[in-house]
Parts: sequence; C-alpha cells; structure tokens
Amino acid sequence: MSATTTNNPFSTAGGRSTQRLFLLDYGAGNVRSLLNAVHSLGYEIEFITKESDFDLADKIIFPGVGAFGYAIEAMKSKGFCEPLKNYIASGRPLMGICVGMQVLFEGSDEAPDVSGLGIIPGRVRKFKDTNKAVPQIGWNSVSKIPQYTSANGLTEDRHLSFSDGQRFYFVHSYAVPFTGNPELSDWAYTSTRYRDEAFVSSIWKGNVFATQFHPEKSGKAGVELLRSFIESPFFSSEQGNLELPAKQKLQPSSFLQPDQIPDGFTVRVIACLDVRANDQGDLVVTKGDQYDVRESAEDGGNVRNLGKPVELAERYYKEGADEIAFLNITSFRDIPFKDTPMLEVLKQASRTIFVPLTIGGGVRDITDPTTGEKWLAKRVAGEYFRSGADKVSIGSDAVYAAEEYWKNNKQCAGNTSIEQIAESYGAQAVVISVDPRRVYVQSPEQTAHSTVKTKFPGPNGEQYCWYQCTVKGGREGRDLDVIQLVTACQAIGAGEILLNCMDKDGTNSGYDHELIGSVKKAVQIPVIASSGAGCPAHFSDVVEECGAEAVLAAGIFHRREVPIADVKGHLTQKEIPVRPSP
Repeated sequence: MSATTTNNPFSTAGGRSTQRLFLLDYGAGNVRSLLNAVHSLGYEIEFITKESDFDLADKIIFPGVGAFGYAIEAMKSKGFCEPLKNYIASGRPLMGICVGMQVLFEGSDEAPDVSGLGIIPGRVRKFKDTNKAVPQIGWNSVSKIPQYTSANGLTEDRHLSFSDGQRFYFVHSYAVPFTGNPELSDWAYTSTRYRDEAFVSSIWKGNVFATQFHPEKSGKAGVELLRSFIESPFFSSEQGNLELPAKQKLQPSSFLQPDQIPDGFTVRVIACLDVRANDQGDLVVTKGDQYDVRESAEDGGNVRNLGKPVELAERYYKEGADEIAFLNITSFRDIPFKDTPMLEVLKQASRTIFVPLTIGGGVRDITDPTTGEKWLAKRVAGEYFRSGADKVSIGSDAVYAAEEYWKNNKQCAGNTSIEQIAESYGAQAVVISVDPRRVYVQSPEQTAHSTVKTKFPGPNGEQYCWYQCTVKGGREGRDLDVIQLVTACQAIGAGEILLNCMDKDGTNSGYDHELIGSVKKAVQIPVIASSGAGCPAHFSDVVEECGAEAVLAAGIFHRREVPIADVKGHLTQKEIPVRPSP
C-alpha cells in the first residue's frame, strides 16, 4: 500500500486523513528523527501534549531515548500513565521504541524502586559486562520466535516489513531476558543475542507492538518497518473486529536456547566530520594533521575546506556509514546557543539521514552571551537531541570531571556534564572524546601515570610512554593520563569512548594499538578507534588485535582515498561482521 494512495487512512494526499497518528513525547531524547522518518513516508504526525489528546489518537508511536526511571517520572508528571493504559485497553494500536518498550514491563534494574506500567509481565535486566562491552551500541540481527505461528500456518508478520536475520540499530544497557517464560511467550516476537545473552528484541500482542531497537535509526529497513505499523490492517483502529491469528503457546522447553540464536552484532564503521567556520563565516568540513586545519602559508593559509557538512553526511549515509559524527571545532561563544549553526546542521541532516548522529564540541554548562542566562549541560544536550542528535560527545569537560573525581577520592559533586546528561538520557547518550598525546619516559618509575612499554621508542630511545590528556582542542596538556580519564568517566556515567590519538592524527599509518589496547583493558564500555587509518587493513587490524567495537575515519573518507564500501568489504573478507553497504 503506497503512502500516497488516497484510500490509505493516514495519507495526506488527495484529501484530509481519516485517522490521526500521534507521537507520545515525554521530553527525553531525539524524537526529530522519528518525525522525519514518518514525514519521509508521506504522513503527518501530531504530538500528545495533554491527557485529552489520547482520545483523539487512532495510532500512537511511543519513542524512548533515556533512562527508565526518568521516563516513568516524566510520564507521571504529565499525567500520561493512566491515559496510556486506557488507550491500550481500548484496542487502539501502539508502537513503542526502546525505553518506550521497556516501560511497558513491570520494572527495571535501572530504577529498582520505580514501577513500570505493568502491561507486560517481566522485568528489564542489565546486561552482564564480564565478557562484552555494555551498553550494546550498534547493529544486530533479530530472530523470529517460532511460536508466532497461527493454527493454519500463517504468521502475522506477513503484514510487517520484518525479515528474519534483518539488522537494526540498538543502543541500550538493559533488556528483557529471553528466558522462555510462558507468560512472556504471549508477547515475545523476536529475540536477539548479544554475545552470551539473548534478549527480547521486539514484542507483539494484539494492538501492541514494540521494539528494543530504533527503527528510525536503522536505515531503509527501519523506515519500512515504521511504514508497516502505519499501514498494516493489523494495526488499524477502524478494524476493531479484525481477527488476529492465534499464536501457539509453547512450553519453555520448546524455546530456542541462547546459543541457538545467532549473534548478529556488527562492528560499526563511523564517518567523522570536523566542522568549523572558515574565514568567510561559512561552515565547512575540514581536516588537518595534529589538529592544524589550515593550509600552508604558500597555499594561502585558509581553513582547509573538504565540503559542506550536510551534503557530505548525506553522501556517507548513502555509502553505508553506520553512524555519523559531527565534531564542532568552532566555539560560537559570542552568539546565543539557540543560534549556533550546529543546531541547523543537525536539523537538516536528520531529515534524510536515518542512522545515528553524534554531535561534539561545547557540551558543557554555558552562559548565554546576550542574556546572561545559565544553561546547564543537560539543557544544551537536550537542544542537540531535539535537533536530531542521538548522542553527545564531551571533550574538555570530561577531563575536568575526571580531575574532580580523583581529587575528591573518586567522588564528583553530581553536577558534571556527564552526570547530568546520563541521569536523564542514559549512559548510552554520553560519548567521551579523548585527545591524548604520548609523553616518553625511560622507565615507569619516572612518572606516577600509567605507562606502556612501546614498540616505538621516543626521540631519546625511551622504551616507555604514558598518554597525557589534553583540553581545548589539544592545545593544553593536563596532569591526567588516559587510563585515569576513561575509568573515571565510566564510573560517573559515560557510555562510550571515542579514542583519538594526537600523534597518529593525519599520518595514515594505522591506529595506535598500544593506546587502544590499554584502554580496552581498563573499561567495560564500548571503544571507538580513531586517528591514523590509511587503508582497509588498518580497520581490521585494530578490531582483531584490540577488540574495538567501532572504527572511525575522517580525511581518507572525505578525500575518497578509501571508500566506506572498501572498508566493509575488507572487514567481511576478514570474517569481521559488518552491516552490508547499500
């Protein structure tokens, strides 16, 4: 059924829609991408802002990006909990996404004292981090649960754009275990395995469909799944007497065991765009060596211009980038934050790009230069999320937070940027961007910092080095090493490490394995390898030797020296799982 077919009840073509699609937004995370995905299909969607709006809705999409406890408390404060329960009881269709699925359960380990809506039996549990990075951030496959078969052999999913083994984008630390609970068998629709743990990746019973993954961030496959929910007759409030196929109820022993569910987790290939204003005031994507982004004096000394941010990001999306990161390297301190050009970059990019977007640069407490109003980091991040970002990257402010953590005997005041944002939006929304440089020493005894014995001796033959953290775009070194930084940031709430290396930046000589390997051993959260890639083999090497969960590059992608498809093709040849390029 086409989105522009005039008899489609949600279509805006050829006349007024006969049904109304609503979005339940409780104020957390990025909903702009969902709006844009719905609009890209040719549909309009309205916001639920008050209790009476539930009575107007024919279908509701309930997205969630954030923490379980925050979501429930926000729902309560708006008076949305009981109206949502009544809406579901009326038989009208609901689609939940991520936390929008989790709050339908009885509770979560993320907020042990907070009760969920209790619509689905069971509890959300935290992943074990003993042998894998937590949160799970990346693309993984879904497996249909076999009991979703009607007595006549037909399955409901013939009305869904949902294929067995299809990959979608996940970002979460908590999930509903796939345990074979007979009560849960009425609800569980697909399962997914993340390393040694299997969990419920989607549920479907009657008028309620929900996913742990983010369709709006899962490329074409995710957008088509949204279309299915909007258009399927199984999700039509005008089809109140539609008889759903009966599901066969299996005994727990009949469930697939975790090791029978394929682990479809993939390594992410991320395109990074350093964005700044050039001398004419235009935003450009730039790149330099050791963070020097200007041409030589002989070439005019201008800011190196490798393209426009949105156009380049759209190119990478089409070429198969799994994520796109915008790093703002211009401060824009002299203008009100709401006027910062990066907000508009995100708004434009999220209209056509349906993979995760990360924004970095200036995520901290700020003071508006025109009004003197103070903006907490949580509010700054919130503006970025509402403009289309899925994660924020924190650089200098993370170093200052780590310094406070160690100075105060592994304690922070509770108001650092990391803590503020993680409390409301979840750890998975906070990326720490680390800019370290090597400091060589003759022996570990010469420094109090964590050292590595290096295969690349220093200028005076030094056999050891430690990695000094920097701030202000690498211009200022601090008395803090990279291990101190990443362990502190993990402890206070960060969910991912973007690990740069100033010594490797722009060299095309490969990633710094000594740096990445030491950080991987020190933390349980995902690590993105950055700085130094020059050929496809460099990407596979850092995954195989260091265990990086993601690989990032910039200049070689911008200049088309190494296409993303070549990187993914090489990783596939090395039997490293990746999401295929289009």
